[in-house]
Amino acid sequence: MKTNFLACLAFTLQYEGGYVNNPHDPGGPTNMGVTIVTLSHELGRAATIGEVRNMSRDMAANIYRKKYWNMIGGDALPAGVDLMEFDICVNSGIGRVAPWARDVRAMSVQDQIMALHARRMGFWKGLRIWSTFGLGWTRRETACLALAIKMAGASA
Repeated sequence: MKTNFLACLAFTLQYEGGYVNNPHDPGGPTNMGVTIVTLSHELGRAATIGEVRNMSRDMAANIYRKKYWNMIGGDALPAGVDLMEFDICVNSGIGRVAPWARDVRAMSVQDQIMALHARRMGFWKGLRIWSTFGLGWTRRETACLALAIKMAGASA
């Protein structure tokens, strides 16, 4: 069993940052990419804004492993594809990546990475908040694509 979880988590946390509560972001209060709704589900009760703000990195990592990495079968995915799927899950939800992943499974690893990249960029560009977040999303996706290709090449 291989795991790139920590490498993928490190990448994603670079772009998720710390605590934010941007009125243009439908996720509401968020820390390290974990929304108040996700933290509430993890706690089994309504989380407070203070709990979101003060959430530890370990708590975020545990949530990411359980609710995202394990749900996509990250340890069974090819290197590079695991990063793409994980980062899409964190940013857009597992419901978004699941059909995309099914559609690309028969492709080569490089083609899977490129197809997931194209799908995510197309999805983002169609959102009404693209004008607010598009530049940052594009930077993130460019970096994600480059690292995913590097990871895939290193494992070949």
